[in-house]
Amino acid sequence: MEHADLRALIRPVVIGLKDGYTHDELPDFCRRLGLPQPSPKEEGTKANRLKASFDALPDPDLIAVADRLLQQETMSTSTRRTIEDVLWAEEESAEVSQRIRREIARDLDLDDLIQHPGRFMALLEKFWLPEDDPFGLWISGPRRGLRGEIEQHVLRNPDDWSTEELFERLGIFDAPHPRFARFLETLVSAELIPDEALQRRLVTVIDPHLRTAGMELCETGIADGYPAFALVPAGLAHNRRPKNLIFASTRKPDLRFRNAVDNDIEIVGDQDHVLVYDRTIGPDGVRWQDLQDWWKENQEISEDEEAKRTLYERLRKSLPDNSRAQHNLYVLYHRIFGTAVPGLPALLPEVWLHWDPKTVQQRGREALLRFRMDFLLLMPRGQRVVLEVDGSQHFTNRTKYADDMRADRELKLSGYEVFRFGTEELENKWEARDILTPFFTDLFHRFDVTTHDR
Repeated sequence: MEHADLRALIRPVVIGLKDGYTHDELPDFCRRLGLPQPSPKEEGTKANRLKASFDALPDPDLIAVADRLLQQETMSTSTRRTIEDVLWAEEESAEVSQRIRREIARDLDLDDLIQHPGRFMALLEKFWLPEDDPFGLWISGPRRGLRGEIEQHVLRNPDDWSTEELFERLGIFDAPHPRFARFLETLVSAELIPDEALQRRLVTVIDPHLRTAGMELCETGIADGYPAFALVPAGLAHNRRPKNLIFASTRKPDLRFRNAVDNDIEIVGDQDHVLVYDRTIGPDGVRWQDLQDWWKENQEISEDEEAKRTLYERLRKSLPDNSRAQHNLYVLYHRIFGTAVPGLPALLPEVWLHWDPKTVQQRGREALLRFRMDFLLLMPRGQRVVLEVDGSQHFTNRTKYADDMRADRELKLSGYEVFRFGTEELENKWEARDILTPFFTDLFHRFDVTTHDR
């Protein structure tokens, strides 16, 4: 995406919001959007103040401002969808052909989709329906236009149209891939169908078609008590929610399998040197706020600030004393994003265990100890990112290098993304900041993580 194109797209949107705010309210408006502070009100009109503020916005911050616009401000449906499609086009998305889309539509029963008419129409409003009915303002009686046709031929007379006919009229077969992917995920969500059995039945109808494109709907967590599904490459579809998350160990933990079939793990000996996160992991992954809430309850802490401070220090304490690079990565992650950190994936250090879909009999008991990670991020939609910081011995020691490469392969085959940093890159804090800032910004954009301040 060219920054100039995105800037040209959202500039008039920002300036057009001027009428909703007074001169005195513009500074707070700019702060919420992440724009530079406007000039004093004595120095121009609201439009000119907003123009100057927006034009001073650095290119790397455009995406974050566009995200905040979508979440915080009201705009026309056509403008909103144009901005969404531009932003979503940058993400890695499943490419589902028109043929596969039609085959999915032919197998979907409209009666399953319209069990809750209000939810069904809200879903169509969210992704497909046009902004307004050009005839409805002047013609009395039943609503005309596409909305009226859907109410007539789908809701009141469900046998009139097939699912394929509906999708055709909505333009779903020709829609950009990222929009279709999000629509499909919502189609099997509790947002449309608060019925777990029906959700799973729809997934079993859709998945055989998606597999021909190398994709599947994978259960990635729980949302409001119902399963949440994400469209992922078929290789990731076997990812399960982490059953045991053992991390922040100040020394090598003594682990053993209580139940080898179910991978039930217990920690032998002193458990104060390791943390075990045992809460359900939802579709947003594990954010810092989730971790802080768990820590606050687990440690019986009454104040949020104390929970935040003590958790930060407990995780930092687990880092190796002889690795300045790992300390810099951990500290800078929190400094770079500041007040946005609570909504971001928690940077989990010294992770000793994750959910492995294979049992101990298949892996072998030694596999348990090979899968230590310097840092793990459990991202939205069941995505997992491992960060490793390698010293020179990782490259000069042939055995160590071979072990690293084997571990990378096994992690990637288990559905993890692995990124390695050299120690020399991160030992100087100022140089490390210049490396980590664009890295995490690009990483979050790729994995659909917003970085809004809280």
